[in-house]
Amino acid sequence: MTDPAGPAAAGPPTFETTDASKAVQGLVDQVSGVVLGSREPIALAAAAFVAGGHVLFEDSPGVGKTLLAKALAASVGGTFGRIQGTPDLLPSDLTGVSYLDEDTRSWVFRPGPLFNNVVLVDELNRATPRTQSALLEAMAEGQVTVDGITHPLPDPFFVIATQNPRSGDLGTFPLVGGQRDRFSLSLSLGLPGREAEMQVLAGQGGDHALGALQPTSSAEAWRDHRQSLDEIYLHPVVATYALDLVDTIRTHTGSTQPLSTRAVLALVRMARAVALSDGRGYVAPDDVKAVAVATLSHRIIDVTNDDLVAARTWVTSLIRQLPAPPREQ
Repeated sequence: MTDPAGPAAAGPPTFETTDASKAVQGLVDQVSGVVLGSREPIALAAAAFVAGGHVLFEDSPGVGKTLLAKALAASVGGTFGRIQGTPDLLPSDLTGVSYLDEDTRSWVFRPGPLFNNVVLVDELNRATPRTQSALLEAMAEGQVTVDGITHPLPDPFFVIATQNPRSGDLGTFPLVGGQRDRFSLSLSLGLPGREAEMQVLAGQGGDHALGALQPTSSAEAWRDHRQSLDEIYLHPVVATYALDLVDTIRTHTGSTQPLSTRAVLALVRMARAVALSDGRGYVAPDDVKAVAVATLSHRIIDVTNDDLVAARTWVTSLIRQLPAPPREQ
């Protein structure tokens, strides 16, 4: 297992985060000007992008999930792809297909919508488990394999998937644990609030604001920012706090839905991304607490009868019970 304290754990924090912090804050500012309402889920989604993770949104229709994905793609200077989940969606509709070129008499690969920097998979749980599984290799390894040939995906690569809240709708296929575990975060935008909706009615934000967005950093710089996360200092005491938090949840869930090692690594990497976003070269205990609910709740929903809201409430209560180390650690 990778040491959660990372390569910089033995020394004092010396890493400069200025450029990366400015890029991330600019990303959050721009997207928040398009998707009006709460800034927190946007900031966490931006941190997940920097961390090289992926985000699952559970929300009612019409709250701005597609708009957020488009705004993120424009703000990172990347391409955007959209996939609508339906029961008849095939894996090849995501990954692409090989076809015989009549002119050259050779097989040619035609990439699917996964070959974009930011990919929105809308209503993922309406796709069959077979099609959902086509995302596993892409999300975990940044590549897809079609007809025995592996094709690398664009770098950076970021998946935003959505599903409607648990309602017993016919024609849905709940995500299995292995699929949920590939998402670094689960978030909800919710309704933007009365003030934000008044701004929308006045013509602020929304689709017409997308055209004014400019990349806050180049693709090469975003790759550098992602690689620099390992240089964010993680004190062993803070690493122990992160593990204690995960072990506390493991103890309460028992063998029903144990948190994986991937969950531990995601928690630490997301905490590092929040620290970088704030312009700090070290992880504070509050960084771990800030991402714990969004990072861990969707991984243990079997305990709460697939109710994500209940899982978030439950994880929040456990976090409050576990004392955090002093801030100076």
